[in-house]
Amino acid sequence: MQKITPFLWFDGKAEEAANFYVSVFKNSKIGNVTRCGEGGPGPKGSVMSVTFHLDGQDFYALNGGPLFSFTPAISFFVNCETQQEVDELWEKLSEGGKKERCGWLKDRYGLSWQIIPSVLGKLLGDKNTGRAKSVMQAMLQMDKIDIEGLQQAYDRG
Repeated sequence: MQKITPFLWFDGKAEEAANFYVSVFKNSKIGNVTRCGEGGPGPKGSVMSVTFHLDGQDFYALNGGPLFSFTPAISFFVNCETQQEVDELWEKLSEGGKKERCGWLKDRYGLSWQIIPSVLGKLLGDKNTGRAKSVMQAMLQMDKIDIEGLQQAYDRG
């Protein structure tokens, strides 16, 4: 197991969420599902926790109850190589959730994600500050990041 693993707190939907995330990302699988026994903390047989792997990253999900919920202060940054990958992840993860600005979205469980093409960092880091600024201005107008739109802004800059 990796040294640091994201630990996600759900209100009764840990297994459902883990299955959803595994369906979205390639090279992903459910690990262990731990169920409550006679002593609880939930009803006997209900899911207490789930481990899962998303494209090489381990996660731990707990059905901890309604005490805590997700905020955008923590998000998962997904580095995408193609527009097709951006489009696919954007649509799947935002279904039942909320699409936001600059590649951010909130999924149906309230977890925040950033679906970002790797080229964005390269364009924003260009030594030509006019081009980098043009890319930044274009990105700030986007919800889902559009690689072609970024490239056009770069070329105009």
